[in-house]
Amino acid sequence: MNDVPNAPKTVPARTASFDTSAPLAWIRNEIDRLFEDFGRPARSAFNFSPRIAAPVPAIEFAEDKGAYRLTAELPGLTDKDVEIEVADGVLTLSGEKKEEEERKKDGYLLSERSYGAFKRQITLPTDVNPDGITAAFKDGILIVTLAKDEKAAARTRKISIAH
Repeated sequence: MNDVPNAPKTVPARTASFDTSAPLAWIRNEIDRLFEDFGRPARSAFNFSPRIAAPVPAIEFAEDKGAYRLTAELPGLTDKDVEIEVADGVLTLSGEKKEEEERKKDGYLLSERSYGAFKRQITLPTDVNPDGITAAFKDGILIVTLAKDEKAAARTRKISIAH
């Protein structure tokens, strides 16, 4: 294999061979990758980390002339399921949803429960007035309006660099 004297022998890497024409080859390959990828970012259909980690709502942050607007998608939640707090220039959105359902039919009992919680923290621009924050919730969409503080621009100053 090697032409160099006293060089270590190379051994070909062992590769798994699967008959891709077999009906269960794909699923077996994915299960093998699941164990190989445990703790790594997702690259296969069987990645359980999204079920382990808390869901994170999608947000959009936009700037208007006198305010910022944060929009969060929270499908299936109501305003009673969501909390908004501001402290030290950080806006925290959190919420929890609990659903329980029981059905009895023909001597069978079906009981389903689902729980989920989230927490998302957003560092606010320095010109946000914490006392000017308002929120509205409709059809699973949370809109938080963050008023700008006009005095914040006056507190900004340029720092010269010494040579």
